[in-house]
Amino acid sequence: MPSSTTPFEPRVLAGPPASAGPERLIAHDLRLGRLPSPSERRNLTAVLDSSGLLGRGGAGFPVGHKWRSVAEHSTGNAVVVVNGAEGEPRSAKDGTLMGLRPHLVLDGALVAADAVGATDVVLYVGREHTEARRGLAQALAEREPDSNVQMQLVAAPVGYVAGEATAVVHYLNEGDARPTFLDARPHERGVADRPTLVQNVESLAHAALIARFGDDWYRAAGRLATRGSALITVSGLSPGQTVREIEYGTTIGEVARSAGGAPSGSAVLLGGYFGGWASLDEVQDEPLDPVSMREHGSGFGCGVLSFLRSDACGVAATAEIMAYMADGTAEQCGPCVFGLGSIAQATRRLANGDVKGDEIESIGRWAGLAAGRVIVTCEELVDPSVTLSDPNRILFPETKVAAVVHEPGGAHPSPVQGFFKRDHAFYRDYAERSRSVDGYLAWLEQWVMDVPDRATYMGRVDAETLRIVRHRMSEPVDYGDE
Repeated sequence: MPSSTTPFEPRVLAGPPASAGPERLIAHDLRLGRLPSPSERRNLTAVLDSSGLLGRGGAGFPVGHKWRSVAEHSTGNAVVVVNGAEGEPRSAKDGTLMGLRPHLVLDGALVAADAVGATDVVLYVGREHTEARRGLAQALAEREPDSNVQMQLVAAPVGYVAGEATAVVHYLNEGDARPTFLDARPHERGVADRPTLVQNVESLAHAALIARFGDDWYRAAGRLATRGSALITVSGLSPGQTVREIEYGTTIGEVARSAGGAPSGSAVLLGGYFGGWASLDEVQDEPLDPVSMREHGSGFGCGVLSFLRSDACGVAATAEIMAYMADGTAEQCGPCVFGLGSIAQATRRLANGDVKGDEIESIGRWAGLAAGRVIVTCEELVDPSVTLSDPNRILFPETKVAAVVHEPGGAHPSPVQGFFKRDHAFYRDYAERSRSVDGYLAWLEQWVMDVPDRATYMGRVDAETLRIVRHRMSEPVDYGDE
């Protein structure tokens, strides 16, 4: 377990207590000192590279590289967008930061403007974050106008996709906060067709501190590969959401214990709605480090740790997330318009014990269509000419298929046309046994934990009673010709 020998002191959240409200300019300058001169700030990109500062919006893209890509296209006319949309429902870090340390965010915007050659800064803040917008408006009023950089505060529309970079640019240009698919990215042509840096507010706050104290200071925090500190939002263990600052490498268990502790058997949502669930018992010693988490198949995302108590229903919690995502779709492609809604409805019925027909199999199929890459198991490998002869045989486009595995019975307990029937008894057994914790654990031991290989699994299945022995072939289909 990674640990630190010296207590970690907050950085971006250092200063007056939250009860004091937004830090005023005079207190901010007395505590941190003035920013370096504009000429010194223009060389900040190389320092950011050395610091290893990663973006805090969710993707974790290197900040120095992002600034450089804008600067290379700027002729002194770039735009900096301070992205405070924060549409992730379980995240409160950006709103908290803007509301308590608005001048640190503005400092970050100024150093970014100098580094990329920008004359305009847009503070793009979610309409629902009223305290954050009030804090930034007050901070702007406290400052003398900068003749080189114009700043304006814009209320971003409510919605998950409203903070995506192209959606931000689209809204500022045309009032439509939906992502776009253009030949040019924002760093090439963004707001008003000018090179545009869209940067998360926390990323800018860290950049402002690095501009003052340097890359070595920043890298002094952090226990593993990723250096520095990060804001996280913790929920589920006490009423409401709690925002705290950790050094990278702090373990999930440490966060859980500091938030009041979580009982054995709890689950935790890591990274937000675009993250995933994990068993707290299995990950409590895992470090909150983007590099380490990526290697283990999870993600830091926007720093969300949302705990689900052991007596709560994970399927119901997932259904809530799916319903939110379906309601927040940009409605620009079929899988989003139809697939997400169908998955959300089916997952809700599954949580309520009211599954219809083959909806469990359908959820997997719909998820496969929405996924970036899919691994397919099959009963029989055939020549491509067989599947191409009938387009209705194709469930997933080949661009989504990462691998095809020949594994007879691999779909069990789902049906496979022409090979196996649906194992209704298996589903009924699971539904009955999983009504209690002991029953579920016994089922898990029998079918997952105590299964060393595929042969053992299939040996416990009465495959012969499920095998289709009477085949009924379809009539030939006429697809026409020239």
